Amino acid sequence: MGHGHHHAHHDHTHGANKRTLTIAFFIIAVYMLIEAIGGILTNSLALLSDAGHMLSDAVSLGVGVLAFKFGEKVADYSRTYGYRRFEILAAVFNGATLIVISIFIFIEAIQRFFYPPEISSYGMLGIAMVGLAVNVLVAWILMRGGDTHDNLNMRAAFLHVVGDMLGSVAAIVAALFILLLDWRWMDPLASIIVAFIIITSGYRVTKDAVHVLMEGTPSNVDIDEIITLFNNTPGIIGIHDLHVWCITSGQNALSCHAVVKNDLSLTEIQNILKNIEHELLHLGIAHMTVQIEDENHVHDDSVLCKNNGIHHHHHHH
Repeated sequence: MGHGHHHAHHDHTHGANKRTLTIAFFIIAVYMLIEAIGGILTNSLALLSDAGHMLSDAVSLGVGVLAFKFGEKVADYSRTYGYRRFEILAAVFNGATLIVISIFIFIEAIQRFFYPPEISSYGMLGIAMVGLAVNVLVAWILMRGGDTHDNLNMRAAFLHVVGDMLGSVAAIVAALFILLLDWRWMDPLASIIVAFIIITSGYRVTKDAVHVLMEGTPSNVDIDEIITLFNNTPGIIGIHDLHVWCITSGQNALSCHAVVKNDLSLTEIQNILKNIEHELLHLGIAHMTVQIEDENHVHDDSVLCKNNGIHHHHHHH
């Protein structure tokens, strides 16, 4: 009963997340175009770099929306996780794009330090202020409508938007300095700050995504706890060949061989596994595959391995 309720709740947040991301995606995509055009017209690199950041945001929000969409389509085959990998690949792509964008900004900014061009600071200030307002709005929409705490997709989107806000603030400050003191070098300086924001988030996204693709152990899973759980379960003697990996953010899988007592019936074994599956959910594991072995079978097996080692010793004597 509790299970069904849990699912209903999940579907509800899923729908809310998707709707929220879709709205955020459209707002950001439209504003990114405005800011890019504004950056070209006012000749402000800070605006252009902020637009570059927003472009990557729009990409990651769009990917988030698609990932949720795919998620619905394949719900009846929920055991296969092809579309879940799509999210991760998209994250790698997004992270790489971010890094490339920021490198371009660095190069351009360094040139501008030496030859500061004319900048229409009023236009720059206006666009940057609207940009800040847009980002605050999107951040509010994401927080109110989505689950920014648990869903990695949503959290990434939210962090992006916060980065954008900082970018807009940097552009506003630079525009004010250019306006009041004619410090044109503030523009490349602001864009370098934005490039730093972009490159750090790009690096983080890429690193996490690559870790998942390399089947690394998920960061939120404690292997020792899992081993203890199995070993403390009555009826289970021990486990070996334990693998834990990450299908996509928040979805971890586990496989292992479990050695069980000889006198257990099939029903008893199934009950044990059901309990373990339930416990594993709390430890962050959504999919479990356990191969059962009885103690005789394993005993022979391990004795064989051990005997081999002992054998060689005896020969020496």
